[in-house]
Amino acid sequence: MNALVPLPVLLPLCVTGLKLAIGPRLQRFQRFISLAVLGAVLVLSVLLMIAADRHGPLSVHLGDFAPPIGITLVADRLAGLMLTVSSAVTLLVHVYSLGQGMADRDDQTPVGVFHPAYLILVAGVSCTFLAGDLVNLYVGFEIMLVASFVLLTIGGTATRIRAGSTYVIISLFSSVLFLVAIAMTYAFAGTVNFAQLAGRLQEAPDGARTLLEAMLLTVFAIKAAVFPLAAWLPDSYPTAPAPVTAVFAGLLTKVGVYSMLRTQTLLFPGHRLGDLLMLAALASMVVGILGAVAQTDLKRVLSFTLISHIGYMVFGIALAGRGSISGAIVYVAHHITVQTTLFLVAGLVERRDGTTELTRLGGLAKSAPLVAVLFFVPAMNLAGIPPLSGFIGKVGLMRAGIDNGGGWAWALVAGSAATSLLTLYVMAKVWNLAFWRDAPPGAEGEGVVLESAGDEPGDDGDDEEDEGDPAAGAGRGLPVPAGAVVSAGLLGQSITTTKRLPWPMLLATGAAVALGLLYTVLGGPLTTFTEAAAAELLARTPYIEAVLGR
Repeated sequence: MNALVPLPVLLPLCVTGLKLAIGPRLQRFQRFISLAVLGAVLVLSVLLMIAADRHGPLSVHLGDFAPPIGITLVADRLAGLMLTVSSAVTLLVHVYSLGQGMADRDDQTPVGVFHPAYLILVAGVSCTFLAGDLVNLYVGFEIMLVASFVLLTIGGTATRIRAGSTYVIISLFSSVLFLVAIAMTYAFAGTVNFAQLAGRLQEAPDGARTLLEAMLLTVFAIKAAVFPLAAWLPDSYPTAPAPVTAVFAGLLTKVGVYSMLRTQTLLFPGHRLGDLLMLAALASMVVGILGAVAQTDLKRVLSFTLISHIGYMVFGIALAGRGSISGAIVYVAHHITVQTTLFLVAGLVERRDGTTELTRLGGLAKSAPLVAVLFFVPAMNLAGIPPLSGFIGKVGLMRAGIDNGGGWAWALVAGSAATSLLTLYVMAKVWNLAFWRDAPPGAEGEGVVLESAGDEPGDDGDDEEDEGDPAAGAGRGLPVPAGAVVSAGLLGQSITTTKRLPWPMLLATGAAVALGLLYTVLGGPLTTFTEAAAAELLARTPYIEAVLGR
């Protein structure tokens, strides 16, 4: 079973090489192998999760080189669960992207650019979850960075290039900081292997440990979009195509949360920065949800709720108890699925009505009841309505905060309750504007897909010259006549929206909704599993023995 550990990383990379070698030919075959490899990664992830639960952490030293020389990959309960959830979500988003690409009549470029970059992204995510040392965790982040920059800027529109540039600058800064932290860790401990660091960092001076902890937390907080290091996210994610935005919002920020969870429990038990983490968690919850309240665009609303709900996960990590860690793991799994689903629904709304601006939407509950249901269920799940999985995760975190009894813990309990109520308000606001009220004038006609912000290439900023150009007005988010066309498809090409949504997009979104509901149905087993994972993380010994063999 240990031999299976590297496959979730290697399979997508190998298939990417094959797809690039084939080029734009054999498109049906390329779509088939993409789905096949993502399905295989999902099966492998489930097998690793089950094996780690039954037999303890699985480890493999690539090339048979023992630490600290070799590359170590480790699959424990936490990594197995994260792999399984992420594999399921990426498979569904890929099906969604195939439907959107076929609807946009992308004959060559999606196969040649989008799908290889997507598979590389999947490989990077798997690498971070399985990494047994800081260097390979860094490598996983860099693989994701390369792929994500391609995906964010796909199509080459002005807004996507601007947003992608901001994203890559912030990511490169965090990467440099990560490299410095790795170098300092090696200087202090003589290794970067997690299992060896777990023992050697305990012997390091307190000041050195605190400095290393602060630097790693800063890196991971940038990746996870923890306040006040989250300003880049609302301007970067909404401009990308719906499948890209969905997988980024649902998954990539959770890689940062996972890294915080792994390093805080394994390398820095009894950490000194717990109060600072609690403050960051509270600020993320409150500031993020207040930002969502102020937005009128569905994608930006969801981007701010993403920042807010990262605070719940940091809440659990900061308390550092078995109950809080278990609650944080439940919430990570829940949020990956629900946040991805909501962005997929936003893509359906945009394709149908040409915009995600709430002031220009209305009547969707009557004109598109299926889309309304697909939005309502995950929206209530995000708000934590009982008995959905969002409620299960929040109750676990609040119970842990009450059991802790400290001043910061009580502040987080109050903040999480207020954030939950405000999330419900935000989702009700979206429902009322986009789905429940009557459609505003002009909203019933065939519309266009719009860029989320900024001007399109070729817009010279001269409003008088552009008055008769519908596409120019659309580039600035202005109303356009029915049937007008702008560049805002999966690859920036001109498309016209339709009331008949592509069935693969609906199927993938419906399956994502069902996956979120499955967490509720399996709430008991899921909670039992996460409690065992939390106990394993806090004990540290199973992980260390699996890697070092003693």
